[in-house]
Amino acid sequence: MNYALTLLTVLLFTRASFAAGQPPAKTPSPTQRLDPVRISGDGKHFVLKGSGARFKPWGFNYLGEHETILEEYWAEKWPAIEEDFREMKKLGANVIRVHLQLPVYMSAADQTRAEELKRLRRLLDLAQDCGLYLDLTGLGCYRLAQVPKWYDELDEARRWDVQARFWRAIAETCKGHPAVFCYSLMNEPVIGEAKAGEHPWLTGELGGFHFVQRISNKPGKRTQAEIAAAWVDRLTTAIRKVDPDHLITVGVIPWAQVWPGAKPIFYAPEAAKHLDFVSVHFYPQAGKVKETLTALKVYDIGKPMVVEETFPLSCSLAELDEFMQGADGIVEGWISHYFGKTIAEHRKEKDLKNGIIAEFLEFWQKKAPAR
Repeated sequence: MNYALTLLTVLLFTRASFAAGQPPAKTPSPTQRLDPVRISGDGKHFVLKGSGARFKPWGFNYLGEHETILEEYWAEKWPAIEEDFREMKKLGANVIRVHLQLPVYMSAADQTRAEELKRLRRLLDLAQDCGLYLDLTGLGCYRLAQVPKWYDELDEARRWDVQARFWRAIAETCKGHPAVFCYSLMNEPVIGEAKAGEHPWLTGELGGFHFVQRISNKPGKRTQAEIAAAWVDRLTTAIRKVDPDHLITVGVIPWAQVWPGAKPIFYAPEAAKHLDFVSVHFYPQAGKVKETLTALKVYDIGKPMVVEETFPLSCSLAELDEFMQGADGIVEGWISHYFGKTIAEHRKEKDLKNGIIAEFLEFWQKKAPAR
């Protein structure tokens, strides 16, 4: 299971465009029950509902096998997913971020696919068996060829209708399951008109993936903050109608890292009031740890913060560690990337790229919080 080269290359180009540890834990038994994660009474930390103990999210983004997405093969190759989940647990994870593709679950604007929702429930059961929580990031349209024509042709209002139905179906499937860490509304939503020749809704095609998606491509006279607030309100309302308990967030590009002084859009007060915690994607640049920490503080709005994506893509491992240490007291949790191979498998390749990834995984395992 090797997609390290493709995904790492995609991440490198994407970010370029935007300017002593614990021993491995044994895999928990299938009878283990997870304690649901909630926000503390003071609104600043994650806690376990039953015990009240502080919880530090720590884990990996997990797409799946080489040049694929998890949902593209889970019907035929479930044992491979089980293997990867157990390996990520051994590496210190307690949260795995998985990316749910809208076309997988929506067969039409008002119809869902029951068999795929059942598989999602099975994935939650697997996570629970492994002692893992899931960050369920939704509305993915990463494969342009798989996005249905009917969806691309919808205007903004009807597109939001479909997105709300998607999230209602996901929430109905996942409500009450203790393995849900959060619903993350979309990966890196943006607002603005498409440039000439661009897809009307998707942007940044790299390696066959479109990780960035517009929620509005005709803003008109509305401000970005107004659009973001209306969109977040619409989707969180759809979720809360069926699942009032699980946490909701949205993972964003930290524009303050690109343009110092830039203000949050999805974490402006109008939108942030609907979200339980802040999720940001930070990749420090070499020689700019101080500047990155300054940008990070822009998103410190009094809610718990998770760095939902990070990796030493354009900095050294030592600089990533410096960034993480500097963020102590601001960031409550960290999620990096797992590329489908164990440390030993990376070491076996004996090339620079795999060596770097192996070194990173060893670092990440040692940094993992005690369990």
